[in-house]
Amino acid sequence: MGSSIQIALFVAPVLVLMSLVMAPAPFNLAFSRGELLLLFMAVLIGTVVASGGRSNWYKGVQLLTVYLIFAILFFLFPGG
Repeated sequence: MGSSIQIALFVAPVLVLMSLVMAPAPFNLAFSRGELLLLFMAVLIGTVVASGGRSNWYKGVQLLTVYLIFAILFFLFPGG
């Protein structure tokens, strides 16, 4: 999880800076309340799963199901 955090902290600012040069309009790094809530829930669920130090296929299926639900929510409420 440490490398995921490092990549996220590096990629977001780089995308914003690259959008100033490459994109027709600058990238706006503003998140809605729903996006922040889902991000918080994803971090919380990942922490709970990783805190035990052990995993199995059932936890993996549960994680994939939760992230599928998140994707459906983003698809159904894109402006939210």
